[in-house]
Amino acid sequence: MDLLNTQAQFTSLLENETLARLERMRLLPRRRLTNRSRGEHHAAKGGTSTEFADYRDYVPGDDVRYVDWNIFARLERPYVKLYRHEEEMHVVSIVDASSSMQFDGKFERARQLAAAFGLMGLMNVERVSSFSCNHVGKEPIFLPPCTGRVSRRRLFDFLEKIEGGGDFPIELAVEAVLRRHRGRGVVVLLSDFLTFGDLERPLNRLFSAGLEVFAVQILSPSEINPEVTGDIRLIDCESGRMVDVSSADDLLGIYEEHRLALEEELGILCRQRSGRFLSISSRDPLEWVLFDLLRRKGWVR
Repeated sequence: MDLLNTQAQFTSLLENETLARLERMRLLPRRRLTNRSRGEHHAAKGGTSTEFADYRDYVPGDDVRYVDWNIFARLERPYVKLYRHEEEMHVVSIVDASSSMQFDGKFERARQLAAAFGLMGLMNVERVSSFSCNHVGKEPIFLPPCTGRVSRRRLFDFLEKIEGGGDFPIELAVEAVLRRHRGRGVVVLLSDFLTFGDLERPLNRLFSAGLEVFAVQILSPSEINPEVTGDIRLIDCESGRMVDVSSADDLLGIYEEHRLALEEELGILCRQRSGRFLSISSRDPLEWVLFDLLRRKGWVR
């Protein structure tokens, strides 16, 4: 009944077993900002319609009135019917593709998470789009809004083909995306957030646009716990600027304080706007992040 049950690998980003588990998961936004169109999230005003849209796997907590019992009798597996009178939520991901993300698997992990969040949206008949931001002065690469399980291939193809490298800081990337995006819902920010810019303004604009922020900071293990000693030269991979440092081991404590302060500031900025923030390592097991950490944090179920 599903392409993911075949042995062929559906996408290079995620294993088929991981995809099958993601199809049964749902995003849990706090604000539930939706648009007057179809989708899984019910309108406050209610509504009646018998126009069928799609099926998705049953998730504990779903209304059993929408289970298709005929399919259950044949397959012994519950599926929920989705109807077009329900409202739709936008799920848009912004992938930081700047040069700093090319280090130690950060960009690859960002693409995998964008695929995971996007798949959860598609399987719940939400409108899913994605942006990749490389170079300042150039428009972000854009996947137009799509919906339904039939759009899985479009989403994965887009994320597989995007390339990293550039000088687009995340705060300017958000501004560029908002010039094109329309729709309320959830925005997934995937970045290392290693920027000299101010993130308060773009987060304010996302909030005003009706987008609840799911911000994931992706750092490499050496950025979390650097192991450097002696005299070193640091080169900014985006600007090319160089800084000579003497006795680097003496500065590790200061670096740790600044890193933790940045993490705390990002968390506060997101929470003040009803959003969420999470910092992970690019080497954290993907299955642990998706099926353990995000669930414990209440981002998904």
